[in-house]
Amino acid sequence: MKKLTLVFIFLILSFSISANEKFTAEQLIEKAKAFVSAKNARQQPNTTIKEIDHFLSLLSDNFIDEHVKYNFTYTDKSKLRSDLVGKLKDEIINSNIEINEIMVGANVVFIKMTEIGKVKPAHLDKTIEYSKTNIVSLEFNESGLVKHIRRHHG
Repeated sequence: MKKLTLVFIFLILSFSISANEKFTAEQLIEKAKAFVSAKNARQQPNTTIKEIDHFLSLLSDNFIDEHVKYNFTYTDKSKLRSDLVGKLKDEIINSNIEINEIMVGANVVFIKMTEIGKVKPAHLDKTIEYSKTNIVSLEFNESGLVKHIRRHHG
């Protein structure tokens, strides 16, 4: 009986400790806006490595960036950084991300956003214009860094 009581007390304490680690809805919304702002900044005509590194600083070291529609996942920051730096060779005519909606859960945010842009990729001879509404979920760790991104492309 004493063991059961101790287990019960331990569970209550662990739940209360983990509850204290959760972020408020306002904090999560601010983190979501910061993520979208950093994502937007890393794909502008004047983007530098500084903006790419800032974007990457929002991700935990053991992050997962899952592109659901394309069945593709990043888990390596150095590979993601290399790919983002490679995109600096593209000619960005314009690019903008507008947040349409934000929904908040327990240490997770769902963002419905519209991405509009015009870009000439370095490996193509033509310019591509796009306007897509996507849904992205961001799951945060106890330090407030993004640990899991799920991108549901429109």
